Amino acid sequence: MVSAHSSHEGSQEPPPITPGGTYSIQTVSVGCKLYVRRPTAEGSEEERLAEILSIRDRPTNPYARRSARVNVKEEEQDGQKLEDRWEYFVHWDQFNKRLDEWVAGSRLVLSRDLEWPRPKPPPGKKVGPSVQKVPSKSLRPQSLLKKATANAAAAASPTPVSTPVPSGALAGYHSPSPAPSLKRKGFHDEQEEEEEEEPEDDDPDAEGEMDVDAEGELEGETFDLTASSPADPPPSVAAFSKEQEIEKLRTSGSMTQSISEIARVKNLNRLQIGKHEVDAWYFSPYPKEYAHLPVLYLCEFCLSYFPSSFMLARHRRRCTLFHPPGNEIYRHEDISVFELDGKRQLTWCRNLSLLSKCFLDHKTLYYDVTPFMYYVMTQRDSNGCHIIGYFSKEKESAENYNVACILTLPQYQRHGFGKLLIEFSYELSKKEGKLGSPEKPLSDLGLLGYRAYWAEVIVELLLNTTDDISIDDIAQKTSITHADIMNTCTTLQLFKHYKGQHIICLSDAVLEKHEKVRNKRRRRIHPEHLIWKPPVFTRDQLRFY
Repeated sequence: MVSAHSSHEGSQEPPPITPGGTYSIQTVSVGCKLYVRRPTAEGSEEERLAEILSIRDRPTNPYARRSARVNVKEEEQDGQKLEDRWEYFVHWDQFNKRLDEWVAGSRLVLSRDLEWPRPKPPPGKKVGPSVQKVPSKSLRPQSLLKKATANAAAAASPTPVSTPVPSGALAGYHSPSPAPSLKRKGFHDEQEEEEEEEPEDDDPDAEGEMDVDAEGELEGETFDLTASSPADPPPSVAAFSKEQEIEKLRTSGSMTQSISEIARVKNLNRLQIGKHEVDAWYFSPYPKEYAHLPVLYLCEFCLSYFPSSFMLARHRRRCTLFHPPGNEIYRHEDISVFELDGKRQLTWCRNLSLLSKCFLDHKTLYYDVTPFMYYVMTQRDSNGCHIIGYFSKEKESAENYNVACILTLPQYQRHGFGKLLIEFSYELSKKEGKLGSPEKPLSDLGLLGYRAYWAEVIVELLLNTTDDISIDDIAQKTSITHADIMNTCTTLQLFKHYKGQHIICLSDAVLEKHEKVRNKRRRRIHPEHLIWKPPVFTRDQLRFY
């Protein structure tokens, strides 16, 4: 039996191809796919297929210190080649979205074939067999949520929202047709244009240009009512995959992903934080005056941002901060954790949120920082306390979330600090006497970190317990919720059916993997060094308006 998705895929027209050498750089537009030169880790170059997501004029840094020599060079560049006048924001085929970057036009390989987006079907033509328009508009948020969930699963396999995915992942996908305009509008951009006319000379990427295809267009709200099959039986444990778990977890929470947030084009290139210089991964709503700078300079203690190293050096001579402006509640060896109230340290917490958004996709800054407490982990040395990462926590969570947002800065990743932050959040839950769980949706890296922590803690508890233990006992001893325990045990295939009841059984593979992780991990949280009482807020203190 052929599914509706496969039949629709077969009826789709192939993308138009322009042979290499028969087009110029002016022909390349948003939505096209072509080969681009990319440096490799070995120092050489490779030609890799990439999709064009946005195009802009090559930016200049207005804050850079200019000399007469530089001005002469700029005058000489007036007659530069066409390909050096524009930059292209590309998504590398089969690579994670965080590797998307701006490339110069000279890196485009015009001698190879150019693939255009698939043409859209005629307006009056129905997509697929027996597709009916839903009359009610109440289903519109649900349809967007379904599409966002499908996009989340697609983002886990390194395919962004704007890249066609395999059959069955997104039904009715159509890329935008080539257009001479360099800016693509999202479904909310049209509403903004009704309120205020946008100047022609504005930079479309400075405020986060939308990389939205047909999935984000409201005119594509059609539902296949006849092709739906009966509910499939639950998949076996062996068939349980990371994509399915991400799709399951990314459907609720106060910071639920939005299509518009996923689709924004990255507006920053690099960040310098102390002695580290890191690439930005995603869009962050910094002021548009700072967009497209070669490097954005951040004070590593107060997190203020500057467009030049000279302005940062001038600020450092006046800045008096050498640690986060909060209460130190934990200190062991060279690790300290500070507690900050978002309502009291408003500017610092806002700067922290802007920084973290550079490395977090699927999170939207819906709220101000006042409803949250921030717990910032730092590493101490003779120069001060350097930020490793943080997690935020709602002052009053209706669903008992113990983490709203969690991040380890890229320069400190793969050193065990992510698990240390997760462990610290559960130590706070133990002090509160509550069960806790992270707020959904989880990022791909966050999901991997939490899954590894849950597995390690549960297996270690089972190994150290001689008596019979239930799911509720594990929850009370670890402060992990019952749902997270069940999910972890299912993933590890710990449940076995024995004599008419389910028991937890540790296999040799699980024990071997746990032994490797335990030997590898070095840092742990020592509860005796935690000096903290759960904060109590009055009704007036919980008013954030």
